[in-house]
Amino acid sequence: MRGKGDEAETTVMDELFPIFLKLAGRPCLVVGGGVVAEAKMQGLVRCGAKVRVVAPEATPDIREAAGSGRIVWEQRPFLPSDLAGIFLVVAATNLRELHEAIFRRCRQAGILCNAVDEPERCDFYYPAVVRRGALQLAISTGGHSPFLAQRLRHELEERFGPEYAPWLEEIGRQRREFFQAAISPENRRAILKELSSERAFGEFRARQNSAAQGERGKVYFVGAGPGDPDLLTRKAWNVLRSAEVVLHDALVSAEILSIVPAGATLCNVGKRCGAKSVMQEEIHALLIGYATTRKRVVRLQGGDPLIFGRAGEEISALRAAGVEFEIIPGVTAASAAAAGAQIALTDRRVASQLVFLSAHRREGELERELKSVPPTGATLVIYMPGSDYERLARALRDAGISEQTPCLIVSQASGPRESIYRTDLASLANVPVPSAPALLVVGVVAATAKAEDVLAIIGAA
Repeated sequence: MRGKGDEAETTVMDELFPIFLKLAGRPCLVVGGGVVAEAKMQGLVRCGAKVRVVAPEATPDIREAAGSGRIVWEQRPFLPSDLAGIFLVVAATNLRELHEAIFRRCRQAGILCNAVDEPERCDFYYPAVVRRGALQLAISTGGHSPFLAQRLRHELEERFGPEYAPWLEEIGRQRREFFQAAISPENRRAILKELSSERAFGEFRARQNSAAQGERGKVYFVGAGPGDPDLLTRKAWNVLRSAEVVLHDALVSAEILSIVPAGATLCNVGKRCGAKSVMQEEIHALLIGYATTRKRVVRLQGGDPLIFGRAGEEISALRAAGVEFEIIPGVTAASAAAAGAQIALTDRRVASQLVFLSAHRREGELERELKSVPPTGATLVIYMPGSDYERLARALRDAGISEQTPCLIVSQASGPRESIYRTDLASLANVPVPSAPALLVVGVVAATAKAEDVLAIIGAA
C-alpha cells in the first residue's frame, strides 16, 4: 500500500507544467517514417529544430524534406547511439517494445521523450493548437481525451479568428518601440495593457474593415498636452502609435513626435510669430485630402485642442466635407503651469472664478475683453502673452486690477527647462521675457506658490 506521501508525490508528478518550448537550432529525433511521424517531423521543422528521422522506410513527404535538406533521414532501424546529443525524441512507430526501450534510455540520459499514443511513456504531450500568427492557444487533456481537445480547438478557432495574427504583430511592433520611447515604466505598462484590450481589438478590426471596403479615413484631434509624454492620455498614445499621417503644431515636443510610427507622414503646420506659416485653408485641405485617401490622420496640437487652437474652424471644414472625426482632449497649459507652481487655480476663499484669455489678438481686443473680467475674486490665465509685458500690465491696470495683484509667468510648463517667475502687476513690465511657450497667471492664488519652487524677481530691472 502507498502512504500519503506516495499519493502526494504521484499527484505532483501527474500535474502538467504548461510551457512553450523554443526548439530553434536544437537537435531533435523522430523514430519512425509513417504518416504520424511525418506530422511530428513537420511540427518540429516549423519551429526551426534540427530534425533527424530514423526509419527503414519513409513517406514521400519525409523523403522530399530530406532531399531538400530540411531534415536528415537515415534509412535504417533505431540504434541506442542515435540518442547522443539529442534534446528531444518522438517515437512514432507501431512497436511498443521499441517505444519502451527508447523511453527508458531517454529517462536515463535526461532527454525529453514522447511515445505517440502512449501517455505512460511521455514526458510531454502534443496539445491541440489554435495558431493565429504568433498567438498560439494550446489545449491539453493530459492524454485522457484527445477528441475533447480537438473539439475545444474548433470552438477556439471560431472565437479567435485570423485577424488576431496581424493585430498581435501590431501590438508587438508598438511594444518594441515603447521600450525605446521616453516614458515611465508605470505609464508604459498601462498603455501596453490598453493596447491589448477588447476595445483596442475592436478599433483594429474597424480599421481593417474600413480599408477593405474602401471607406474614407478618420481625423483625430489629439491634445499633446504641455510637452511631457507622461501627461498624454492612454487614448492619445494609442492613436499616435497607429497614425499614418500627423499634422502637428510647431510647439509639439520632439519626445511626443517620437511616439509616431517611423513610417508615418509628419507635417509641421504650426503658426509661429514672425515665421512663414501654413495658411489655415491649407490645413483644412490637407486634413480632408489625407482622410479621403483612407489615412488614419492625427491633428496633433499642444495642450488641449479645444482651447485657443483652430479646432473649431477645422471641425467645421471636416463636417462640410463629410469627413469623420474624433476629439481626444489633452492637459491644457494652465493645468500644467499650476501643477508646476503648486498652486490651485481656484480657491473658494479668494478665487471662485477662472477666466482663460489669449493675448494673441488683434489690437484692442484683449483690452476690451479684460474690461468685462471681475477685478477681484477671479484667477486670470493669459495664454500666449508674447513679449510685450508692458502692454499686458497696462491693460490689466486699465481693467481695474490692483497693482499689488500677484502674478506668475510659467515658461515651458512640465518640460525639463520649465521656469516660473513670481512678481506683481506693478513690476510685471520689468520681468525678462521668458522662452516660449509661456503663460501668465494673474490673481491672489499666484501668491500661494512655494517660494523655493519659483524664482522671485519682484522689482527686477
